[in-house]
Order: sequence, then C-alpha cells, then structure tokens
Amino acid sequence: MKVHLRMVGCRLNQSEIDAMARQFSAQGHEIVAAADEADHFVLNTCAVTQEAAKTSRKLIRDFHRANPHGESTVTGCYAHIAPGEIATLPGVRRVVDNGRKAQLVSQITGQWIDEYDSEPIERGALPGSLGRTRAFVKVQDGCDNACTFCVTTIARGSGQSRSIDEVLREVIYLERSGYQEAVLTGVHLGSYGQDRGDRQGLRNLVETLLRESSLPRIRLSSLEPWDLSPDFFGLWRNPRLCPHLHLPLQSGCDATLKRMRRHTSQKDFRALVQAARSSIPDLHITSDVIVGFPGETDDEFAESERFIRDMQFGGLHVFRYSSRPGTPASRMRDQISKPVKKARSAKLLALSATLERRFAEQLLGTQRPVLWEQVSGATPEGFINCGYTDNYLRVRAVHPRDLSNVITATRLESYETGLIHGKVKEIKSAPGFNKRRLMPGAAQRTGRDQ
Repeated sequence: MKVHLRMVGCRLNQSEIDAMARQFSAQGHEIVAAADEADHFVLNTCAVTQEAAKTSRKLIRDFHRANPHGESTVTGCYAHIAPGEIATLPGVRRVVDNGRKAQLVSQITGQWIDEYDSEPIERGALPGSLGRTRAFVKVQDGCDNACTFCVTTIARGSGQSRSIDEVLREVIYLERSGYQEAVLTGVHLGSYGQDRGDRQGLRNLVETLLRESSLPRIRLSSLEPWDLSPDFFGLWRNPRLCPHLHLPLQSGCDATLKRMRRHTSQKDFRALVQAARSSIPDLHITSDVIVGFPGETDDEFAESERFIRDMQFGGLHVFRYSSRPGTPASRMRDQISKPVKKARSAKLLALSATLERRFAEQLLGTQRPVLWEQVSGATPEGFINCGYTDNYLRVRAVHPRDLSNVITATRLESYETGLIHGKVKEIKSAPGFNKRRLMPGAAQRTGRDQ
C-alpha cells in the first residue's frame, strides 16, 4: 500500500505522524510524497484556531480531488471534537479520535508490528524512506491546565506520560536508524512524569537520555514557563542538549494573563529568562503571543508589546485570538474586531523580525555546529545545504558535498531575513558520508572545506 501522510498544527502532531510513518514502513508499506500516488491518505488535524480546522478540511478535499479512488483516515484534535463534520467530507473512510490514535496504523492495515523492531533497519528500510534528520518524539500527551482560550484540553484530555524506559527505547531506535537529533514533544511537556507521581519527571527523563543514549543532539520543544525552576537549566552543562528554549508567554500584560488563566506574570517570566540566560551561553529564546484576546485594550496591548521588547526574544510566533467552541474565552465579553487583531498582529510580526535579526547578528563571526537537513539546489560551486544550528538558527551554505544528516562546525557569516549564510569549517564523520554525492568537477577535492 502507498500512503500519503500530512499534519496540521504543532510539533506533537508532527511526532505522531513520524511515528505512523515508521510503523507503516516497518510493515512494508511505502510512504509517498505526492497525494496522487497514494492509495491511502492519513491526516493529523488541528483545532487550535478556526484557520487550522479550515486547512484540515481543505487538505481532505484536495486529496480526494487528486485521487478519487483513494481512502482517507482522519485523526487529531479537530477530528476528535468534530467527528461528524469530518465524516461527511469526500473520501473519508474512518475518523479516529485521539484516544485511539496510537492504534491507527493497525486499524488501517489489520497488522501489528513492534515499531522499534531492528529488522527494518537491518534490511535498509529506514530511515531513508522517511527523509528526516531529526525526529520528533512524543513523550507526553494531554494537559491539566485550564487556559481559557485553549481547546486542546478538551481534545486531548488530561496529562498522560510515557514511561522513561519507553522513550529511551524510541530514542535508541532513532539513533540506530541514523537520526542526529531528537526533539522531545508534548502538549504540556514540562508536566512530564507528574501524572506518574514524579515531580522532577522531565529532568529525570532528560538526564536518562543524556546518560544512556548517544544521539548527538537532544532538543526540548515548547515548555510552559511555570514548569521550570532555575536549577533546571544546569542540565545544559551537557553540550548535547540544544541551547534553545521556546517559552510560550501569550501576553506581556499581567491583566490579560490573568484572564487567560496563565500561571505566570511579568515578574516571574522575567526572572526565569534571566536565570536561563545566566546558565546557558548563546541561548536562543523564542515565544508564542496571542493578540486580540477578549478585553485586550489598546493600553494592555501596548504594555504587552513593551514587555516583549524588553525580553529580547530571538523570534515570535504571533497568533490572532480565535474563538473556539467550549472554551471560557469564547463566552467572554469585549471580543476584539478582526481589523484590530490584524493590526496588532502586524505590529508584533514586525517586532519579531527585528528581534530575530538582532539575535542572529550577535552571533555573526562565531562558529556553531549545524545539522544539515536537506539540499535546496546547486550552484557551480556546490550544493546549497540547509540546516539548523544547535540553538535553532536556520543556516545555508554552499559546499561540494551533499551534507544532509551531517553535523559540521560552521562559521556564521551574514544574515538576511530568517536565514544565516555560513561557511563549513569542519566535517565530522557520519555513517555513509563518504558515499554522499559530490558535485561534478569536485571529485579531486577532499572532504574538508576548501
């Protein structure tokens, strides 16, 4: 069977799609990039905004148009909260709620296989068929918070953590499969282990992975700022833990935060950021911000903007508030008009671009490890390699070799919007690297940078 996999939304959805791809491949099925080549379409949906739900519906219709004889299986948060809406869309064979998502592949194929069986690796079935260099590892699902704007708690339920042993097994499997980086994800990652009675669950998980696996890079996904204590940042003494933190603020105004029912304040958030930066050199901190939350006045927005500027983030994800059915915020008074939300969003996006440039330019002239993820083209001088630094800056560099899935020391030389141009300084050994493509005319060059 040929399977086309898509997702909308967060990195947790990406981790689930990646796991499904491994399961399909391990059973001998083929993952295809083009919808019109597929027999079956699997979509992991998102419901966090109205736009995400709209995008999910469009993708289902697009697949049916590309392949009217194919079948669709739809899962994820939108499918969970609105299964009737999904079931009526063309080509949909089954709707799988979040509670049954882990068994989705077996429901489709009628087979069960150990996802971490070594046999597919030994016969070369993985990971090339998946085309990835870093993997998203789901360690936790659900959330026990009650942010007034969030539909995720309704769609995902209460917090549930995988065991440390199970996560470790997956990370070791990914390492053996040739991946260079694992990104730990969850709906509420910082609460990892608390449902199992371990108040230091995330710390214990990270320490175990650093101690008992050899994956070159481990990265943490989004972390709620109230989950962390200053001593947590001591984990970054191990250089394999990537110096990037995504700390969702949502608003820089205390009054708005209170209506959102966020467990932080300007004072607490500022102290946390200062502690993190004092412990982790060249730390890249990014954040999420919602504009146009019900009741957000011009003065509140201005206060939020000032605080965001003071925090000197390295970039922002800016969202316009979207009313979601069943959430307390959807019933609040003083809903903000679309034009006001659009104007505020544009203002913060411009600020984000300024902050991103400022952070990147501070690092120009320095050398950082880059994991090269793909080739985006070629010039007469070599392949255009694209990847990310350990602190999550996007880099491109021209080199005679295709460096995909290799970590190199790279000098950061110049910045343009959203991208740093670099020069490869040193190539570390990697499995199969000597067999990688060499640009025509470069056959006499060595593997070192010229």
